[in-house]
Amino acid sequence: TPITSFNNLWGSDDTVTTVRYNPAERDLIAHCSSDRGIGLHDTRTASALQKTIMGMKSNCLEWNPMEPYMFVVGNEDYNAYTFDMRKLSRPTTIFKGHVGAVMSVGWSPTGTEFVTGSYDKTIRIFSTRKEGGTASHGGYGSNGTARDIYHTKRMQRIFCVGYTLDHKYILSGSDDTNIRMWKARSSEKIGQLSAREESSLQYRQALVQKYAHLPEVKRIHKARRVPKFIKKETEQAMVQKEKRRRKETNVIKHSKPGTHKYTDEKGKVVVKTVD
Repeated sequence: TPITSFNNLWGSDDTVTTVRYNPAERDLIAHCSSDRGIGLHDTRTASALQKTIMGMKSNCLEWNPMEPYMFVVGNEDYNAYTFDMRKLSRPTTIFKGHVGAVMSVGWSPTGTEFVTGSYDKTIRIFSTRKEGGTASHGGYGSNGTARDIYHTKRMQRIFCVGYTLDHKYILSGSDDTNIRMWKARSSEKIGQLSAREESSLQYRQALVQKYAHLPEVKRIHKARRVPKFIKKETEQAMVQKEKRRRKETNVIKHSKPGTHKYTDEKGKVVVKTVD
């Protein structure tokens, strides 16, 4: 028999798909369920704390190892969201780019970035820090776009990803029965760097940061080759987003004053919260 059972899932009998212990608070559990919910539980009192209902189902959840009050979820709406456990009514950052459901997420041991694996057959690495390397407190200063994208012709849908403990490599498991190992930074040299090589690398990185505001440098620095179908899906998603924005603007414009108002993107993610 189990030591403790959590039967009160806020009146929901849907399947719980993911359960994760908090790395710092050993009595705190977070879960994802098929009713689009993300819930917190306290094992000391065997009680449910709070639950937030999102627009679509979350497939995975991971706590930040260095900021244990933050966690990230991968969602069926192609995005990943970071949440502050003290305020589940609104995500802190939306991480975009995938054109398929996010099936798995994994934090770096440093807590400054995480990797996502998706149904669109790509791996993306997102940083939760600002461009200059300064802390952004769980993604507040991040722009929500991937710093790197990994894909191959043979790799199929990705169901699990994770970092190695030295933060240098990423492991992925996909539908083509393969486990792959990737460098966390694709241009990084494997092995010991000489003092001259390390100095040269730091100088190049400093130059990129110094001139990152220039359009040409920004374009080259952020450019990544992606498969043709992902490029097409991304362009189509941008058109659809523009249509929705235009429709919302027209509804507000032609409605009685005060009946409709603008809602920012983060405000549309969470449908409701349940205590």
